[in-house]
Amino acid sequence: MAVNFKNSETKDNLMRAFAGESQARNRYTFAASQAKKEKLHVIGEVFKYTANQEKEHAEIFYNHLKELAGENIHVDGGYPVDFSQDVSKLLRMAQHNEYEEHDSVYKAFGEKAKEEGFMQVANSFFMIAEIEKVHGDRFGKFAELMEKNQLFKDTEKTSWICLNCGYIYEAPAAPEKCPVCAHDKGYFVRLDESPYESK
Repeated sequence: MAVNFKNSETKDNLMRAFAGESQARNRYTFAASQAKKEKLHVIGEVFKYTANQEKEHAEIFYNHLKELAGENIHVDGGYPVDFSQDVSKLLRMAQHNEYEEHDSVYKAFGEKAKEEGFMQVANSFFMIAEIEKVHGDRFGKFAELMEKNQLFKDTEKTSWICLNCGYIYEAPAAPEKCPVCAHDKGYFVRLDESPYESK
């Protein structure tokens, strides 16, 4: 059933999604600051990397609203207040929120957009839902490493890369300080988890 966009639930869902993505970006930026305070540079970078992707999602949803430029869209929505000094808890809260967007929110928004005849919008919701699952998996992986005290150590020889200078260190644990640039171990990540290295 084709619906006039201005009177659609899809319009409201786009604004809800825009608000949610914008808030997620800020929550992750705040979490990155907390990680930096804890000298967990790598975790801070994970939050910042994801925050930048959330900004792009917000822009995609916002761009679908262009034809309503100059109007106010009033919507209700529930948004998480995730505050903790514990970085592993921040990772778990972020994981939960990302899975919720994937499992129910964006899939439902996509189905509604499809039902109302807005296939391009539906596709944005469905594809971004899949990205949110990747985000949830990423946060969960790093939370688990922290909870098991394995963020900077492994049971066998591992390649660690300093994200500051690029030095690669081979050992079961990251060094306390990088022997090249003297940055602390919070700058080290397993080489196979670095987003920019060949796998």
